[in-house]
Amino acid sequence: MTLSSPSDAAPVPTGVPGLDDILAGGYAANRAHLIEGRPGSGKTTLGMQFLLAGVEAGETCLYITLSESKRELLSVASRHGWSLEGIEIFELVPPELSLDPKQQQSLVYSSDLELGETVQMALAEIERVKPRRVVFDSLSEIRLLSQGSLRYRRQVLALKSYFLLNDATVLMLDDLTSDQDDLNLHSISHAVIRLEQVVPAYGAERRRLSVTKMRGTAFRGGYHDLIIQRGGLRIFPRLVAADHHRNFTFDAIPSGIGELDTILGGGLSRGTSTLVIGPSGAGKSTLALGYLWAALERGEPALMISFDETIGILLQRAKGVGFDLAPHVEAGRLRIEQIDPANVSPGEFAGRVREAVERDGARVVVIDSLTGYLNAMPEQPFIVLQMHELLTYLNQQGVVTIMILAQHGMVGQMVSPIDLTYLSDAVVLLRFFEANGRIRRALSVVKRRTGSHEDTIREFRIDNQGLRVGPPLEQFRGVLTGVPTFEGQRASLLEERETDNGGGR
Repeated sequence: MTLSSPSDAAPVPTGVPGLDDILAGGYAANRAHLIEGRPGSGKTTLGMQFLLAGVEAGETCLYITLSESKRELLSVASRHGWSLEGIEIFELVPPELSLDPKQQQSLVYSSDLELGETVQMALAEIERVKPRRVVFDSLSEIRLLSQGSLRYRRQVLALKSYFLLNDATVLMLDDLTSDQDDLNLHSISHAVIRLEQVVPAYGAERRRLSVTKMRGTAFRGGYHDLIIQRGGLRIFPRLVAADHHRNFTFDAIPSGIGELDTILGGGLSRGTSTLVIGPSGAGKSTLALGYLWAALERGEPALMISFDETIGILLQRAKGVGFDLAPHVEAGRLRIEQIDPANVSPGEFAGRVREAVERDGARVVVIDSLTGYLNAMPEQPFIVLQMHELLTYLNQQGVVTIMILAQHGMVGQMVSPIDLTYLSDAVVLLRFFEANGRIRRALSVVKRRTGSHEDTIREFRIDNQGLRVGPPLEQFRGVLTGVPTFEGQRASLLEERETDNGGGR
């Protein structure tokens, strides 16, 4: 009887960014893992990354393929920029695919053999190579040769037992090509990992991973978004805010504009999220840029996420109101992420934010805008829960988060596409109003959890020298209805500066 060693079932690095985190360290050593998914979901790439990590660790690796030729595998590897040198490839394919007699690997026409003979040849190769890591691709050929679920289960169980006796960590790939979802292997596999590919009504396909089972391991459940790019799979573990906390001081960060900080009770507090809400053109983005600029000038790293503008237009518009962001981008203090709504999943979006916070040390995050984010994820049923986790994570990291949300309509009764006010620690409301035949902007703060704030309404103005906030205006009525009316004197309003261009967004 073989007793388990102290390292038996110890975590083995997967070689896939993000997957070790989901599996609490990696695959289990000397165990068989079932990787299942439809064709095109990324199984072969995941298997290659596992073996490449083994080669890097100095381990012997074997790839047994019954579905793809060595030439095809090398082609896939070259597109990712990989070399498969150091990986033994044992090929079981029809001979017409490999007519070169100089090839070093064995060639067997599996459909002309009995199932037992095919399995025996795989076992003989394992005995010859004595690998520490094995990828078996794929089990569909074994299923077809078995011609019955009982025989199929017994043969896979024999393979698993042989792998265990030879202290090999194994990935068994299954492309789910049978008519029914075969659960035969779930009970005999140490772990079951499923890859899925979902095609939305518009935009690029979305891929995700879930761990159905992993014995004795507190793995991270649920769906985890992933992408396949040059270099292999990259997985974005589902964000759990409770797992991330950083000690920080709850101080307020100023904008450098006295009146604006006054109405907000001294500024925005670290570890809080602020929602800037109003109609298009009211100055929401420019208000957020004011706090972003002040943080950059203090030397604090920041992240700007733009759904609605290209980076070039964003930099040009910011410079037009006195915020030249280009030097901060060049110095690495500001990271601008332009998100294509049709090509980014919620998991990838959260992953980019985490990378900026944990790797680049971003202390201010601006999301412009939530409207674009919602449009990017129209078929995601739990978008509010995902945003809740992201905001909680940022708050626990001591980050100042500013979110911009455009309301439907310009004047009159306006409707928000989603209600995130209950998730926000502060809510800033922007409105248009008319005075003396001109359109002006009004600013008010309707909520601030971390302290007091003014309940007044102030005029808000934008010019090419930056932001201006006027004194409290008392002669207002109807602000919350969406059609504010100013009934005071013109002298109470802000006068134009010589360079005032009246622009804003």
